[in-house]
Amino acid sequence: MMKKALFTLAAVLFLSNVAVAKTIVFASDATWPPMEMVDANKNIVGFCPDLVKAIAKAAGFTAVIKNTAWDGIFAGLAAGKYDAIASSVSITDKRKRVMDFSDPYFEVKQGVVTRKGAGIKSIDDLKGKKIGAQIGTTGYFASKKIKGAKPESYDEVGLAIENLNNGRIDAVICDDAVAVGYALQNKNYVDSLSLAFLIVPDEPEYLGIAVNKGNTEVLELINKGLKAVRASGEYDAIFKKWFPTEE
Repeated sequence: MMKKALFTLAAVLFLSNVAVAKTIVFASDATWPPMEMVDANKNIVGFCPDLVKAIAKAAGFTAVIKNTAWDGIFAGLAAGKYDAIASSVSITDKRKRVMDFSDPYFEVKQGVVTRKGAGIKSIDDLKGKKIGAQIGTTGYFASKKIKGAKPESYDEVGLAIENLNNGRIDAVICDDAVAVGYALQNKNYVDSLSLAFLIVPDEPEYLGIAVNKGNTEVLELINKGLKAVRASGEYDAIFKKWFPTEE
């Protein structure tokens, strides 16, 4: 009887643990290589998905990543379609008014991609030029600030890059990691495109994981996991996996 009672108690405790195990659903616009993208097997991969999985393991929750179009990703968070956005979201004062952010996990600058030999080397050289960027990104916001430029918005940065390659526009502005991936590493563009220069912001630009305003339970779990991943050295290992040439 004692063994049966102990077995029953163990089963109850196991089921209780399963019941309280938390699942956090993350939205990710997987069109932003190498930060987040879809591989040949239609899996969501990249620096951020790897980081999210490591955070989940360290903090003791289950992470589900949903591929979600950037256009509407913030409205989806507000509507409760998912719990968080892990999709290279820059932390800005405007966004902080309507959502909360995790601790920063990545610093970015805006990279300007051009065709080789275009002679574009500075902001001044972009005056009068057609500049493509993904709509609603800090790259698009940067393009709109350039006097005399002609910003064009795209649903995906890859579409802008392709138009640049075909000569329909003069430049593309996007996060530097993405710019490097397309201009210096992508076999389809490495011979035709160039990372012309980086736009240095007035203040550092950081990426964070976004949650709905006041969702402290999810935010605390994410920050707990991020802190542990940094402390263990796993963050550095993930970084080197996706950015092997960076110091």
